[in-house]
Amino acid sequence: MISVAWIYLIIAGLLEPCWVVSLKKSEKFRNIRWTAATVAFLAASLYLLSLSMVTLPAGTAYAVWTGIGAAGALLAGIILYKESVTAARMFFVLIIVAGIVGLKITTVV
Repeated sequence: MISVAWIYLIIAGLLEPCWVVSLKKSEKFRNIRWTAATVAFLAASLYLLSLSMVTLPAGTAYAVWTGIGAAGALLAGIILYKESVTAARMFFVLIIVAGIVGLKITTVV
């Protein structure tokens, strides 16, 4: 069964690509609406990460958070900005996802 800490962590990780996309749209913080969205997504993501760290080991939580964020940001770039899709890129995203799953399976909480 998945714990509340893992739910917080997964949501925190899913918010990470949101702030990355809004940061790109902020146009070097010149667009106030996208800048505000960046700050809001980042704050929410960090807050949920901190909640997950009450229960989960810090190293595990941080690795999972950055892994979800990195994979999500890469996929967002492919979907929103037509960034290149290559077999190598997809392979390495799968390695990130495998690492996240591996940390979940091996973390005792």
